[in-house]
Amino acid sequence: MSHDRTVAVGGAHPYHISIGPGLLDDGERLASTLRGSDAFVISDDSVAPLYLQRVVDALARARPGLRIGHWTLPAGEASKTLEGFGRAISAIAEAGMRRDATVYALGGGVVGDLAGFAAAAWMRGIDCVQLPTTLLAMVDSSVGGKTAVDLPQGKNLVGAFHPPRAVLADTGSLRTLPARELRAGLAEVVKYGAIVDAPFLDWLEAHADALLAGDDDVLAEAIARSCAHKAAIVERDPFEHGERALLNFGHTFGHAIETEQGYGGLVHGEAVAVGMVQAARLSERLGLASPADTARLRGLLQRLGLPVDAPPGLDADALVAHMRLDKKAQSGGLRFIVWDGAGRARVLADVPEDAVREVLRG
Repeated sequence: MSHDRTVAVGGAHPYHISIGPGLLDDGERLASTLRGSDAFVISDDSVAPLYLQRVVDALARARPGLRIGHWTLPAGEASKTLEGFGRAISAIAEAGMRRDATVYALGGGVVGDLAGFAAAAWMRGIDCVQLPTTLLAMVDSSVGGKTAVDLPQGKNLVGAFHPPRAVLADTGSLRTLPARELRAGLAEVVKYGAIVDAPFLDWLEAHADALLAGDDDVLAEAIARSCAHKAAIVERDPFEHGERALLNFGHTFGHAIETEQGYGGLVHGEAVAVGMVQAARLSERLGLASPADTARLRGLLQRLGLPVDAPPGLDADALVAHMRLDKKAQSGGLRFIVWDGAGRARVLADVPEDAVREVLRG
């Protein structure tokens, strides 16, 4: 298709990210990712009514005789649990999926994480193809192979690194995305400008109205640029031993908010937006960045319709307790992704808890 954009992810398990309209109906493209004759589509009850049958039909047309199973989970972060993982594995087993089967993760980040983890575990690892249908999943969770489920104690604490065989991001699916979810995805887009690409922030400021209006070409460009940044970082650091941690800018704060709210308040992208502002304020307090940097980030996020202040009533001590169990914490103390200004993020260990509490208390 002439409008497709492609981003290559290198490393030990290379794959391609395809970005463009109509990919969910492109049976040949979908079937080209198969190694065997079994396919299993995992979706949720918001996405499945819109796209599941289309994907199944496209695969069947392209590969007659293909055994195709599918399973649908309730939409929302509350499904991304060990119990949900168990149900996914049981559904794959009942469908008789064999060692050369491919799991297709059709949906947003919850589906991608859960389906990817199930693929990583079934018969010690089968192929997974990510079919993200939300902006957030297209620019973040579908790329890089991090799969996981949540525990009551924290987000994404149980999982595996399992790179996808391919990512097919059908931008046409964004037309059915609720406005709140589109805005939430833009938070992760802004993140790439914040951590490694200051000129990208200029571009986002110039195209904010078009992004919010759902302009196809502008969204595709934002997705491609975001994926290119993530792909480059993942290729250099596939298991998050160093640079890849930068992708968590705002996430230590954001995950703590999500956990404290029981995954029933701010959605992930909204929590990340708040978390990025808090990370910028922490950088200020530690003398690393200026208030002007924070103000610019805050202003762009507000222009994109995202929250920039934590919900009222959250206890600072409870949030810090969640941070201690965050995957980015280490035995020596809290570790945060901070910045020295736009496009210059870095990892900072042993951050004083008092400074974090001051930020949380405003």
